[in-house]
Amino acid sequence: MSEILELTADNFKAEVLESSLPVVVDFWAPWCGACKIMAPMIDDLASQLAGQVKIVKVDANDPVNQSLLTEYGVQGLPTIKIFKAGQVVGEMSGLRQQDALKSDILAKIA
Repeated sequence: MSEILELTADNFKAEVLESSLPVVVDFWAPWCGACKIMAPMIDDLASQLAGQVKIVKVDANDPVNQSLLTEYGVQGLPTIKIFKAGQVVGEMSGLRQQDALKSDILAKIA
């Protein structure tokens, strides 16, 4: 099992924007069916890509995180944003296949 950090608006800057590694941010919610389907894939990718990229989660249902959803234009769940050097370099929404997700992440962080 990987150790995926659960972020909030309070630690987002330090963990994502100031990270030396590229960061994949999974915006999800407990009620989101597609998020539940993708959760094991995200966990597996965190293990596979350890050292290359940091994978974190942001609970879109938590009121403290609403500012992040607005700032990054998250309109549907799941939404995955890829950050490199503090900037968004890629974005994916909706249910994805693990191989396609991994390929997209690797292409964006190269």
